[in-house]
Amino acid sequence: MVEINITKMSSKGQIVIPSEMRQKFSKKDKFIIIKTGKQLILERVKDFSKRIEEDLIFAKRTEEALKRYEKGFFKRRSSDEFLKELEKW
Repeated sequence: MVEINITKMSSKGQIVIPSEMRQKFSKKDKFIIIKTGKQLILERVKDFSKRIEEDLIFAKRTEEALKRYEKGFFKRRSSDEFLKELEKW
């Protein structure tokens, strides 16, 4: 679900997260801010760390698969052949 609210920056450069949007956060939470173009992304460090860990695992598996492909371990099949092989699993 997307939540939308309006806030403003203080003279000290601080931005308040509206109270209804920060209910699942605690005072001790640390955040990462990512700027991409005109967009800011705010994410808890612990959530970001989990995602990065998952991304690194995926990247490693992808790299290993590419190496196996380059060594010729994969077979080219038509979609029908692939589906027949999949049914065996």
